[in-house]
Amino acid sequence: MNKDIATPIRTKEILEKHGFSFKKSLGQNFLIDPNILRNIVGHAELTERTGVIEIGPGIGALTEHIARAAGKVVAFEIDGRLLPVLKDTLSPYHNVEVINQDILEADVQKIIDEKLSDYDDIVVVANLPYYITTPIIMKFLLERIPLRGMVIMMQKEVADRITAEPGTKSYGSLSIAIQYYMDAEVAMIVPKTVFMPQPNVESAVLKLTKKAEPPVDVIDEEFLFEVARGSFVQRRKTLLNNLQTSLPDGKAKKEDILLALNETGIEAARRGETLTIEEFGKLSNALYRDFHFSHKS
Repeated sequence: MNKDIATPIRTKEILEKHGFSFKKSLGQNFLIDPNILRNIVGHAELTERTGVIEIGPGIGALTEHIARAAGKVVAFEIDGRLLPVLKDTLSPYHNVEVINQDILEADVQKIIDEKLSDYDDIVVVANLPYYITTPIIMKFLLERIPLRGMVIMMQKEVADRITAEPGTKSYGSLSIAIQYYMDAEVAMIVPKTVFMPQPNVESAVLKLTKKAEPPVDVIDEEFLFEVARGSFVQRRKTLLNNLQTSLPDGKAKKEDILLALNETGIEAARRGETLTIEEFGKLSNALYRDFHFSHKS
């Protein structure tokens, strides 16, 4: 077994050898605790039939643990300065391929077709850059990348929002958008002390598992998310107030919004945070179908 990258001493040695300095703008916080990494990989339930997509491998600390358990790893690293480091640290692992590209600009489906076509089980495992966690997750969901799931490190506050239940302070449009596609649970809380440099925020590992079917059948998913976002524009305002503000010509279509609420049995005086995904689905369908609201208008 190769010596783990993720120890404070080895990490320092690697950074000094390559003269690497952290870029704050890229949200670089490297993990320095092998037990945490083993736990993350354990939650991903990898086998040699699994192809893994990793985002932001850094110096390869998590990558090597994934490589030991999975069939193949394709890692996206935006920072070109890390390519020679990764070539060095991951040299013992022949099932890893590093792509120097911004994941948000990548054609992920094409890369899966080219590099992971032998694998029928595709999972994302990553210590995500915290400043772009949400856009990365939503990219995979909206592009319908055929994943079994994701096991991802993120800011604890974001993990709490994603897993939140209706009626709680953290529940919002992000909870709805992700829980529409995935079952979400916080797998573990991670202390600041296992990172170099230490982040200013608490961290958590989130486990997302693809749902066989969305919880509600909607006419237009983008419009569902638009209605959900609009319902939380001002959390303390009523559903009717927020929808009038956020929907196209909402003020002029107050009666239509009231009719849609009435049709779905949702009281206009409720707040967005009290609605379930199913209720949002029914409401967005009524607005879209009967009153010709749509994000295209």
